[in-house]
Amino acid sequence: MPQGSWLSPLSFLVLINDLSTGCPVHKYVDDTTLSEVLPPKQLTSNMETYLHNLIDWATLNDMQLNTAKTKEMILGNVARANLPLLTTTTTATTATDTINRVTSFKLLGVYIDSTMSWTIHVDNMVKKATCRLYFLNQLKRSGLTSKQLFHYYNAVVRPVLEYCAPVWHYAVTKSQTQQLEAIQKRTIQIVLNFSREMPYTSMLFAADLNSLASCREDISRKFFQDVTKPTSCLHHLLPDPKLPSYNSRLRSYEKFPRPYTRTKQYRSVVQYALSHYHDRVYNN
Repeated sequence: MPQGSWLSPLSFLVLINDLSTGCPVHKYVDDTTLSEVLPPKQLTSNMETYLHNLIDWATLNDMQLNTAKTKEMILGNVARANLPLLTTTTTATTATDTINRVTSFKLLGVYIDSTMSWTIHVDNMVKKATCRLYFLNQLKRSGLTSKQLFHYYNAVVRPVLEYCAPVWHYAVTKSQTQQLEAIQKRTIQIVLNFSREMPYTSMLFAADLNSLASCREDISRKFFQDVTKPTSCLHHLLPDPKLPSYNSRLRSYEKFPRPYTRTKQYRSVVQYALSHYHDRVYNN
């Protein structure tokens, strides 16, 4: 079908609906990710088998795996183990290609690091947003009003700094937060010349803007509220709710238990949200 037509995405989803490799498969349009969880004491991976199942399915459906764009990344302490590299050799072909093992890669616009640090992602966001500030300067020289310049910032620059915020907002450091706020601070200084010597809080008031950190917090909270709805496709990630018979005896309670994590490095966004965004319910 022609690219960009309304039926193209639906047709593609129908074609890949039967894709199964034996492990969890995460599909989003034309991006497919295979994942495997290894227990702490088990250092034997079955990913080689899952990859061959994927290649066999692709061959059966007249498709071909692009090994140049296919990457492997290992998260957690398992990364220290000497797991063998993945190869694409199957019974259908005699050619052998090795899948590159990387420490970071870009997945659906988000840079994921094997150490679960968001330094690379934040640096790329800042770099991309800084490039777009060049056009803001050009628009300022063209004589656009402050209202029009802030409209450009909210439509073109700010979405870059808030893209997929619920995924990484909870784990950014104070230094990374300041990196992101510096972009908004520079924007205000470009639009409002009189704000250059102001404190950041006064600059936000003069520009009628909220800090990026508070905006990301609101986005993350709204995202978690949507996840708590049974109709959400991510609802299964939540732990089992507390028993109603137990909650009825309490003056106030939380529907879901708060998870306990010994370290923050590998804490998920769901675990953070359950501890920070989950509102308490009060019995009358």
